[in-house]
Amino acid sequence: MIAVYARQSVDKADSISIESQIEMCSYEAKGEPFLIYKDKGFSGKNTNRPEFQRMMQDIQSGEKEITKVIVYRLDRISRSILDFSNMMDAFGRLGVEFSSATEKFDTGTPMGRAMLNICITFAQLERETIQQRVKDSYISRSRKGFYMGGPVPVGFRKTELSINGMKTSVYVQVPEEVRLIRKVFEMYQDVNYSNEDIAAAVRSMPPECRRNRTVTRARIQDFIKNPVYVKADANLFHFFKAKGVKIINPAEEFIGTNGCYLYTGDKNTRKQTDLTNAVLVIAPHEGFIDSDLWIKCRERALEQQKIKRNPRAKNTWLAGLVKCGSCGYALVRKNYVKKNISYFLCSRKLNDKLCCGCGTINADEFENLIMQKIKERLSALKEFSTDENHADYARAEKLKAQYMETENKIDNILNSVSGASETVMEYINKNIEQLHREKIQIQSEMQRLKKLRNIKNENNGFDWNELDKLPFERKRELVGTVIQKIYATENKIDIIWKL
Repeated sequence: MIAVYARQSVDKADSISIESQIEMCSYEAKGEPFLIYKDKGFSGKNTNRPEFQRMMQDIQSGEKEITKVIVYRLDRISRSILDFSNMMDAFGRLGVEFSSATEKFDTGTPMGRAMLNICITFAQLERETIQQRVKDSYISRSRKGFYMGGPVPVGFRKTELSINGMKTSVYVQVPEEVRLIRKVFEMYQDVNYSNEDIAAAVRSMPPECRRNRTVTRARIQDFIKNPVYVKADANLFHFFKAKGVKIINPAEEFIGTNGCYLYTGDKNTRKQTDLTNAVLVIAPHEGFIDSDLWIKCRERALEQQKIKRNPRAKNTWLAGLVKCGSCGYALVRKNYVKKNISYFLCSRKLNDKLCCGCGTINADEFENLIMQKIKERLSALKEFSTDENHADYARAEKLKAQYMETENKIDNILNSVSGASETVMEYINKNIEQLHREKIQIQSEMQRLKKLRNIKNENNGFDWNELDKLPFERKRELVGTVIQKIYATENKIDIIWKL
């Protein structure tokens, strides 16, 4: 039985349809019956495609007796060196022939198989070249002030615009939302107002001012940091210049009318304090916050971030690890001196009232419970023997051997290619992602063994039942070594262990 595989990632005028691919492959089948497998809307960069996986399962099971696979073109079945090589190995083991309707290869000879690998190399090169072009285009367009997608900031809506004959979008002010942003900046410049004070004030504004959404303390910080609102003038130019920001536009274009786009390159922008690698470009829309006010608020925000950086835990040795089981935000230990009692409370409920909370968690009882769990965990792990160490290392060595075997296999393929350029061979060698994952697994396993040995060595002769007598900082180190996260409510505790 013959299997015909077709794939189309997107419908485009210059792309061949799945139906056309199947028709071309049917000629290659030469009248023999065939099964059809087709994936529409899936990329060829990996094998995470339902119909491809079904075809491979049918081949490996042998139930449908598939002896040949036909595709319209090589890149229809794979654009990855590693995936294609693994697929051809599987075909070789199972005695399955492979054929392309537009490229003719004899998979029965070493040179034919080598040429297949070279062709798929260039298919992957084409895919990654397209990705690089998209990235370069993004950078180029962003530095020219084009709208680059993403959520439209509060205070604006977008409308169509043409810049130098190219279609894009531009922000247009929404008066009701502009009132909210102005209020945020006016209050933020006054140090007597906290972020929660400002958030509470704007939450009381009409829903149309805040797009019917709840404004949190974190959103207040987002508003303050975004130069999309500021009138870009000479003061703003010098402010960002002093911060080490790369400014695309010359100083004479900062005339106090337009807003700006800031590209930090950091996905976690709320924790962005270092602007050294950021890029600033003047946007086509108009700003509405004066630069003096914006800079004053931005400086306050930067100062707050520096103060909050690397806070030292004082109230609990579980700081940073224990999270609310309802919303996932941090639990903080709150001491009530008059009642002589402490509780763990949800920081989100305390700050923004946006969580139902974790219930009543007595802090002392909770810490004692976690310490008991740590004792039980370490007591179970401390008994690992030398024989078990050797077994773990033997497994790691086996993985290393597999790594070397796969590398040698790729080298053998390369050595069989006559006239292949150095660039092509180097490119193939760089695309052994599976081997890299195996290396990470090996390193992770070795790190686990190292941590276990360290715990045993550092506490040699120490009674594991006396861990609660360790000093505060030692407890912090210990819990950070064995626990990744703790999610808690008054009714449930989930501990995610590192060991």
